[in-house]
Amino acid sequence: MITLFLEYLKFEKRASEHTVKAYQTDLDQFQKYLLFQYECSTPESASPPMLRSWVVSLMEESLNPSSVNRKIASLRTYYSFLKRRKVISNDPSKILSALKTRKKLPAFVEEKSMEMLFEEAAFTDDFEGIRDRTIMELLYGSGIRLAEIVSLEVKDLDLAARTIRVFGKRSKERIVPVSVSLTELLIKYLQLRAPSEDTDFLILTDSGKPVYPVFVQRTVKKYLSAVTTLSQKSPHVLRHTYATHLLNRGADLNAIKELLGHANLAATQIYTHNSIEKLKKTHQQAHPKA
Repeated sequence: MITLFLEYLKFEKRASEHTVKAYQTDLDQFQKYLLFQYECSTPESASPPMLRSWVVSLMEESLNPSSVNRKIASLRTYYSFLKRRKVISNDPSKILSALKTRKKLPAFVEEKSMEMLFEEAAFTDDFEGIRDRTIMELLYGSGIRLAEIVSLEVKDLDLAARTIRVFGKRSKERIVPVSVSLTELLIKYLQLRAPSEDTDFLILTDSGKPVYPVFVQRTVKKYLSAVTTLSQKSPHVLRHTYATHLLNRGADLNAIKELLGHANLAATQIYTHNSIEKLKKTHQQAHPKA
């Protein structure tokens, strides 16, 4: 049944490879626990106390609460699937409650640091330098995810309209506007990018192959290390930076939601906390009674 569930996620729910892999890992771990602890070979026959016991064992291993919550969510989704397919009559995961977690504010790079990056960073004028700058400016200038920049194709660019077409989670399509300077950079990059019959992907390695996630991660870390001391120096930090800078400059929250490709406003509202923190600091520095 787990195999059928994973196929359902992939083909019917159109979940990403990363999501499917996460569900598979969680369910495999749960299945092994049931077999070892209770000699129960199938999750379908597990009882509510068995599920609770697994969650307790995860907590005893000092697993991060957010990681435990993800595993709880995996069980809920799986048992919901089984119930809809009438494999089970009662859902044992209903007894599980999510653990309380501390909400972390999204890490972002200050505007001055981003200005310094593009004004002073040593981007060379050859293909490698222009490609690296294109990666950095695309991530910061459009807020797209790591998986989205890796999968961008040349045909997704509309340079006349200054937009890019992005396929997000569950292949949901959105159109993202880009600046004049980023459009000019993309034109310059395309002139240096050698035409390839093997691939239509936009961002290529020095050898003309499509870039892969680790390549982009290394590139981002290399250039962010020159301008910030943040412990996180990832493509997702640039996505947070994009959203936070838009909000700080007065962009509408609903507009940011659409630009980021969020399914609901709740996912976008976390960026308002950064702006509130900034207002608090301004108040403390400027108000006589602060």
